[in-house]
Amino acid sequence: MRRSNFRPYWHKARESVGLPDLHFHDLRHTGGTLSAATGATLKELMARLGHSSVRAAMIYQHATRDRDQAIAKALGNLLREAGGEAHDQPEREERDA
Repeated sequence: MRRSNFRPYWHKARESVGLPDLHFHDLRHTGGTLSAATGATLKELMARLGHSSVRAAMIYQHATRDRDQAIAKALGNLLREAGGEAHDQPEREERDA
């Protein structure tokens, strides 16, 4: 497939999946957004997408409900772990005494 004959294939493909208004660049944006949602750092996004500036990579750092929930869960786990260690500390000292 060459650039000169790509358009008919692209039109046929997007029509066949019911997305006639899909732009080819939308696939790149989706890939970048999904990569960011996995927790990729800005540097990783920049390398993956070929960006030379943080500003360009920031476009893909959309806040999503799923990521917000994952962050909240991770913070809760950290707090539970820290709280558990603080509560366990006196018990350990009592056992050692």
